[in-house]
Amino acid sequence: MMRQILIALIAACLLNFSPICRAAYAAAEPEVVDGVAAVVNGDVVTYSQVRGLVAPREKLLRAQFNGEELIKKIKEVRSAALQDLIDRQLIVQSFKKENFQIPDHFVEERIHEILKQDFGGDRNTFVKTLEAQNFTMGEFKKMETEKIIVQAMRSKNVKLNLIASPAKVEEYYKAHRDEFTSKAQIKLRLIMIPSHASDGNAAAQKAMAEEILGKLVNGAEFERMAQLYSEDSTREHGGDWGWVERKTLAAPLEKAAFSLEPGKISNIIEFGGNYYILKVEDKHGGDTKSLADARADIEKKLIQQEAQNLQERWLTSLRSKAYIKTF
Repeated sequence: MMRQILIALIAACLLNFSPICRAAYAAAEPEVVDGVAAVVNGDVVTYSQVRGLVAPREKLLRAQFNGEELIKKIKEVRSAALQDLIDRQLIVQSFKKENFQIPDHFVEERIHEILKQDFGGDRNTFVKTLEAQNFTMGEFKKMETEKIIVQAMRSKNVKLNLIASPAKVEEYYKAHRDEFTSKAQIKLRLIMIPSHASDGNAAAQKAMAEEILGKLVNGAEFERMAQLYSEDSTREHGGDWGWVERKTLAAPLEKAAFSLEPGKISNIIEFGGNYYILKVEDKHGGDTKSLADARADIEKKLIQQEAQNLQERWLTSLRSKAYIKTF
């Protein structure tokens, strides 16, 4: 009975497998040294297996980092890959210990699917690709068999509750409202008049700022006033700062700017030895989804979190009963 259940689980898993691209089997950069990376209940995980698993990721890292940072990143991804291979070995061993079996036709169907989707049904190209990556057909089938086993055993041992309770959904929503709030932005223009307080001209400069504000209130174009009087770096562009997010401006300026409605002009803001006049031309974002609109996303996230927690507890149980030694 249990064997029939497991076969059904395997069939369900195969339906959900995503197509495997050829890049997934790209070989790592050649390295001469190989050896035992870990022993798992007598089964060996090699360094070449680790490098093979992380090859695509390492290629990206080498393009993004160098020096000590690159070495650190590579160590991190190889450590994670080694743990993944150890866990995979534990799962396969658990499968064998329970005397389960994978029918040959499941693996053959999987190979046929890869052949069709990734190689257009051309078996010769498929075989040559395997040879180029130093895989035999037997090794490739073994890898695919283990993937099926891992997926099936996870389905068997990680029993999910596919419904998140309303109370937990509401609790998550209240604690993570930022996740459901769109990023607030304003389209900003700015005039900056330095106080020149050290030269004793602060009063005159403030009077100038007040005069400019008066002209703006009476209909003067903000862009033209900025070009004439502002000493900000955006002067030539009429004080145009474009779209600005929160945390871009100093706190007093941000508070004033984000409180303005589109088309409105601020009073004079004195900050850091300068006088500022702001205009918000447009704004968007800052809206928070209602609980009803966010519910589906929250339920999905909570179910995913539960799946991760259940899987980790299951793997922790397997590890606790195993002999594992890393090198």
